[in-house]
Amino acid sequence: MNNPARATLVALALAIATPPLAAQSEHPFQLALFPPVQIVPEDESVRGVRLSLYGRNVSVTGFDWGVANHTTGDFLGLQLGVVGLAEGGFTGVQGNTVNIVEGAFEGLQAGLFSSADQGRGLQLSGVNHARNFRGLQIALVNYAETLNGVQIGIVNIIRQGGVLPVMPIVNWSVDRAAVN
Repeated sequence: MNNPARATLVALALAIATPPLAAQSEHPFQLALFPPVQIVPEDESVRGVRLSLYGRNVSVTGFDWGVANHTTGDFLGLQLGVVGLAEGGFTGVQGNTVNIVEGAFEGLQAGLFSSADQGRGLQLSGVNHARNFRGLQIALVNYAETLNGVQIGIVNIIRQGGVLPVMPIVNWSVDRAAVN
């Protein structure tokens, strides 16, 4: 390996392994069976990689892989597993069998069931649910209380502002204020 490549790898490793001074409660690696049997306490954050059967931390930035992935705050990155729950916001890709974001979501949710309070991006699941969503929902059943975008599926429900409240195959709604 040449010197610039080695220096780049060392710099990347040090950046991940050394949390910023303002965020000493962030850790580069988490291995968890279930709280409290985990390396990083649940009231601290992970910036790097979290591997878990059931992992719970304040926030995660990076890669999250496990059976049950839970953040009590925000998530930024890629999350894969069986159940993903973010009590705060989520930015990135959530690819679990069940995806739940209680705060603002931006990115891609893919699985059997996906839910977001406020969403922006793409939901691609068996069943999609959102209170307010901006983007594209593709599923067998799509539900949004309000939508600025398109739903494609067998049953498409937009409670307020859709072409019709329930439509087969496709339904859509455009926020006219956003267009003007």
